[in-house]
Amino acid sequence: MLLSLNWLREFVPYEGTAEELGERLTMLGLELEEIRHPYEEIRDVVVGRVLTCDMHPDSDHLHVCTVDVGGDEPLSIVCGAPNVAAGQLVPVAPVGSKLPGGVQIKKAKLRGVLSCGMICSERELALTDDHSGILVLPECNRAGKKLELGRRLVDELEFDQEVLDISITPNRADCLSVLGFAREVSAAFGLPLTLPRVELEEVGEDISSTLPVEILDPDHCPAYTGRMLEGAQVGPSPAWMRWRLHGVGIRPISNLVDVTNYVLMELGQPLHAFDHNKLAGRRIIVRRAEAGERLVTLDGQERLLEAGDGLICDAERPVALAGVMGGLATEISEETKSVFIECALFKPQIVRRTSRRLGLSSESSYRYERGVDQTGMTFALDRAAALMAELSGGRVLKGVCRNEPRPYVAPSIRFRRSRAEDLLGVDLENDFCIKTLRSLGCGVEPAGEGEWSVSVPGWRCYDLSREADLIEEVARFRGMDAMPATLPAIRPCLEHFGKPEGRHDFMMRVKRWAAGMGLNEAVNYSFVGNRDLDHLHLPQDGRVQILNPLTAEQDVLRTELAPGLLNDVRYNIAQGATGLRLFEVAESFRKDAASETGVRECRRLGFVLYGSRYDSAWLHEDADMDYADLKGIIVHFIRDFLHMSVPAFEIIEGHPYLAPAVRLLADGRDAGVLGRVRPDMADAYHARRDVWLADLDLDLLRELSAGVRRAFHPLPVFPPVRRDMTVRAKAGLKVEDILTCIRVAGRSSKNPILESVELIDLYEPGCGQGHATDERNLTFRLTFRHAERTLQDAEVDKEREKIAASLLQALPVNI
Repeated sequence: MLLSLNWLREFVPYEGTAEELGERLTMLGLELEEIRHPYEEIRDVVVGRVLTCDMHPDSDHLHVCTVDVGGDEPLSIVCGAPNVAAGQLVPVAPVGSKLPGGVQIKKAKLRGVLSCGMICSERELALTDDHSGILVLPECNRAGKKLELGRRLVDELEFDQEVLDISITPNRADCLSVLGFAREVSAAFGLPLTLPRVELEEVGEDISSTLPVEILDPDHCPAYTGRMLEGAQVGPSPAWMRWRLHGVGIRPISNLVDVTNYVLMELGQPLHAFDHNKLAGRRIIVRRAEAGERLVTLDGQERLLEAGDGLICDAERPVALAGVMGGLATEISEETKSVFIECALFKPQIVRRTSRRLGLSSESSYRYERGVDQTGMTFALDRAAALMAELSGGRVLKGVCRNEPRPYVAPSIRFRRSRAEDLLGVDLENDFCIKTLRSLGCGVEPAGEGEWSVSVPGWRCYDLSREADLIEEVARFRGMDAMPATLPAIRPCLEHFGKPEGRHDFMMRVKRWAAGMGLNEAVNYSFVGNRDLDHLHLPQDGRVQILNPLTAEQDVLRTELAPGLLNDVRYNIAQGATGLRLFEVAESFRKDAASETGVRECRRLGFVLYGSRYDSAWLHEDADMDYADLKGIIVHFIRDFLHMSVPAFEIIEGHPYLAPAVRLLADGRDAGVLGRVRPDMADAYHARRDVWLADLDLDLLRELSAGVRRAFHPLPVFPPVRRDMTVRAKAGLKVEDILTCIRVAGRSSKNPILESVELIDLYEPGCGQGHATDERNLTFRLTFRHAERTLQDAEVDKEREKIAASLLQALPVNI
């Protein structure tokens, strides 16, 4: 946000320097990036008056002028501008001065006549692109003071010579205007705040009902107002407005359009001016777009709309993208005489989604996306109407076209001094807390000893929504730098006992579990390269492209965690690592038209295992990690950490980068995938051993685990009895099918005593000897236990035989 110091001083009587102001605002959380001097290149240009203007004796287009610049003698200047004339006040660049672009002014002879300076046009002063003639100055500046000859042009016209470039955090939409900063400065320095005077004269009959405003979706548009201006003459804005807009980075266009931009920067309220005669049916309809509708915006581009985009329509067609950009069909032109001034409020999420999807950002959308003050709409509309009437000679018609289905209701927030002291670790005074909150525009009413009910003003309703936000405001004005560097006392508190676990707390608990499992955390950028995704054969659909990537290797948001984890494998192998056990908790991103941002974020949990199972040590044999290691980590996570039932695993074919690939099913829902990275793909990451990778849907697993009800059982008193059973089966038979059959058979007994069953050994006859068969021997360990007595061997053997018979009957196996 560019803040002109002169403009700010029209709201608050601040007398300090720009540097002092920037330092104070930085300590309040509004960081100063730099102080700009937009007119530094023309600081040597002075005000002069043309005394005489004669034709050059050897030219049919040059003029020989004598110009008074306040010196002992007038200057002789040769000028080629067609509009130069005697008596004019003009900007003069004297000999020795410099103009934008490094142009040095020197004495020169033009066709035999000495020229001692230059009378400048707007383009030569880098103010606009107009070079049709010299810039003719008014006799007085905006304040009514006569311009003095020989004085600096930037001083006489009160140009905004110091402009602060201040970084605004997304939550401080109220500071996207001069008024917003004035409120901060007023509170910080204890200065009075003065709003600009609005001298609005209304004429004619009341037009409130002649241009009806219909809002079809109040959630999208809580308020819409407008005024009418008749008899306007479109032309250039006065110099003071053009230079002020130029100083804060906005290109002047015309008097009517410039007023909307001026009020936008001054008050933070986006406005739009329609040519009223081009509005079909003389009505306004605010609605959501239907898929496939089209609109040509002011930049001349045809926009294809999607369902849900916000539209401003007349009786026949869309005329503007709500909160983003107006339509070309109703733009202000030189023929415009009747103007409808729109001042509205739109839902930030809808404006943000439309702007991001179309790649169309404007000063208006930037503010609507962060939130606009509903309570300031009437003042902004009146201010704009008065300025338009003043600059265009038009007449403001009586009445306001208004539809406000959801009037602003100030939220009331509880504020406790004791709570603020606990959070900040410092002592506070009641008077200081009350004074600070009131200086920010809040209403403060007592609600008990050391407690108040605080009503939030409209310009801070997007930022101040809970008690902690109010405490932050108190801390800002007390001074973050004045906080003592001491650790706060930690007191046991049962306030949150039994409440649902927050998303952040859950993620931190997952990270602690993974670290406890001996895994190292990987933290990767959300940006990857399209080449990374293409290498893994990931689909093009759903990719979120970066419009202005930092590098070609980071031009898209990741759709899966695999690219980042595999790059971690490559990096660690290059550093000599022989074994890797990594995990990552991060988001993946995919396009989603239903999302308010146009992008769906999903929290994922990724694992990657590579190389030696154990660190280098003589106690362990050298063996590489395999599928069993990866599956064991996942089973432990779901069963022992999330306390869910043991998940199911299903082999899948045709996975883009895993072979074999296994789908993880939690409560019957697809919760992720695991498997071995295809060797030809792993080779690109310098992997010479198998790379095992898993990518789990952490949001889904958290949702499922939240519904788990934990139950506690007494510890077993009587000893278990274990029996092993070796099953000979075809290689294609799933182990899970055998386990399920054993469990079902064990539970079918009148008095079931089978406690658990697990696979403990696998033998494939002939494997490694060149004559492998399609059979394998699977050894399962069955654990039996009775809750009330010690089991006898006979009854255990009988139960084992029963399970074996059931297995032989149900599956094609031998025992």
